Amino acid sequence: MILRPALAAIAAATLLAPALPTPAAAQAMTVEPTGRIELSDMMGRWYEVARVPNQLQNGCTAGASDWTPQPQGQPQGFAVVQSCRKGGPDGKLAVWKARATVADPRTNAKIKMSFFGGVVSQDYVVVEHRREQGWLVLATANGKYLWLMSQRPTLPSGVKSQAVARIRQLGFDVGRLEFPSPGRF
Repeated sequence: MILRPALAAIAAATLLAPALPTPAAAQAMTVEPTGRIELSDMMGRWYEVARVPNQLQNGCTAGASDWTPQPQGQPQGFAVVQSCRKGGPDGKLAVWKARATVADPRTNAKIKMSFFGGVVSQDYVVVEHRREQGWLVLATANGKYLWLMSQRPTLPSGVKSQAVARIRQLGFDVGRLEFPSPGRF
């Protein structure tokens, strides 16, 4: 019976771990935050508007992340529950749980997330946050993956265009972005 959880952890590590660099990715960018984010601004539900494709979210629609603060006395951070529908808006619900801790208290924008009880971890950076428009851009620290997240299930088209333009300005290839269906919330 121990074999099944171990195999699940190995499969998860394979899916969540950054891929080995290819010659084109060898010059991967170093991702840095463009400003400070207040931890209270991370709380609540964030809806996925766009993402760079990745194995774990292949076939996902209606992506969302729910961020809640860790209890008093714990390290500064969050419990994060990520979910999506596999196979369309009415598909099977897939859920991933993570613990996120602030890796840079100066900006609060560098976050280490650990999945599957700490078996897998990944560094993320909030590279842009537009509080007044209700969106942020989260990327892996190596710049390989990126997500445009919104506090509403959809962004107005003009705001989404501004966000995508900002992602391009930050040096990311917006041609790689996919815009999964937001689903019904």
